[in-house]
Amino acid sequence: MTPLRRLLILAAGVLLLGGVGAWSVLSAAERAEEENKPRPGGPAFTAGRVTLDEPGRLVFRNTAAGPQRDHLVSVPADRAAGGVRTASDLSCLRFHSAAGTGVCLQSTTVLGRPSYRAQILDAELRTLKSHPLAGIPSRARVSPSGKLVAWTVFVKGESYGTAFFSTRTSILDTRSGRLDANLEEYAITLEGRPYRNQDVNFWGVTFAADDDTFYATLATGNQTYLVRGSVRGRAVTTLTRNVECPSLSPDGTRVAYKKRVLGTAALWREHVLDLRTLKSTPLAERRSVDDQAVWLDDRTLAYSLPADTRPHSDDTWTVPADGTGAPRLLMEDGQAPPTPAG
Repeated sequence: MTPLRRLLILAAGVLLLGGVGAWSVLSAAERAEEENKPRPGGPAFTAGRVTLDEPGRLVFRNTAAGPQRDHLVSVPADRAAGGVRTASDLSCLRFHSAAGTGVCLQSTTVLGRPSYRAQILDAELRTLKSHPLAGIPSRARVSPSGKLVAWTVFVKGESYGTAFFSTRTSILDTRSGRLDANLEEYAITLEGRPYRNQDVNFWGVTFAADDDTFYATLATGNQTYLVRGSVRGRAVTTLTRNVECPSLSPDGTRVAYKKRVLGTAALWREHVLDLRTLKSTPLAERRSVDDQAVWLDDRTLAYSLPADTRPHSDDTWTVPADGTGAPRLLMEDGQAPPTPAG
């Protein structure tokens, strides 16, 4: 084959690959544009001021298709299903707030590559502090006082055993600025004995009212555990097995969590654990819930489920925390909100 023929074949190959690449990019852009079109009958929006401490309003991440997708919005708590949503300019992949402090886990692009950060917010959604994240946002929580913030991310390239990713969970003290970047550095007591293993992962922190005690999931040795921890003591102790994404009740006596259930269509079932007796009660929601539920009050839990017919959108449902009743749709196109400000 002559050098000229090889050059012509190479040029044709480059043009073909370029055409395929351009077609792929255009097709992806068209799909994204189509998926991001507001749907008929979807929520109505208005521009305005969104704050974290306005009584009687819910602030949450909007998941409806359109220009406000992923933006923080607010709606009257008594009109969550159909009220007009006031939309902010702030977008988040994960969000939580309490006592006028918020945490917004964001995705940005740096030199063409995704980058992630945690934005600590005041009640007016102004950024007080920004922290880079080591991976893809998963969970976020603010303590009842707003003084402690936690987040969990998925970290690629740190596989343990057969896992393709690991988690990294951090706790920030907003008063001192102290950041415990990785809970894996905390001392662990597992079923009564000191424990250390390279496969340890933590996720799903939930805080008590004393700004020290927290609960979280510890995973190791193909088991998950509920742990009680101390921020000041930098230590955790296991309480029971098969607990993921705990959420502490406002009265501090119970933990809502997702329990892995084998042999059923639902991968996880929502339960509530009594911390005094360690008795667990299954809730009326029988679908698989992959979420860290929130308590709207001491009797009611809210959680997100993927929308049945709307791609990339979540709906928020509620269920009684005592195992009675039935799931009820709270609102479409929105991830489970924090407790109302008042």
